[in-house]
Amino acid sequence: MDIISQLQEQVNTIAAITFNAFGTLQRDAPPVQLSPNYPEPPATITTATDDASAFPEQPKQLSVGLVKAAKQFDALVSALPLSEGGEEAQLKRIAELQVENDFIGQELQKQLEAAEKELKQVQELFGQAADNCLNMKNPE
Repeated sequence: MDIISQLQEQVNTIAAITFNAFGTLQRDAPPVQLSPNYPEPPATITTATDDASAFPEQPKQLSVGLVKAAKQFDALVSALPLSEGGEEAQLKRIAELQVENDFIGQELQKQLEAAEKELKQVQELFGQAADNCLNMKNPE
């Protein structure tokens, strides 16, 4: 897998970890009174299957995973090759690629027009052939 694909995969991993961390915090965090003007939030009822004592550990585990993924991303970024020639060389290369892209685009447009013309001719010939077949009489 190339470095760009690895970077994209790592960004997806970071997004998934962040999504899961927020979801876990939203789901498991105990209610908190926002202001004295609001009523006291209802107490959550814990069941035997709920492990409320593990809640403080979950954010730590999620943050460790997030930091690890971020460090892997940083390592991948540092492995990217440095640009050669600086910004001026890059701008020159971009301009060259743009000219090449424009030329190829014009060639493709010409080929498209030729193909459309040929398609029209084929459709006309097919129509003529169909008309000729319909106009033919069956020999009896």
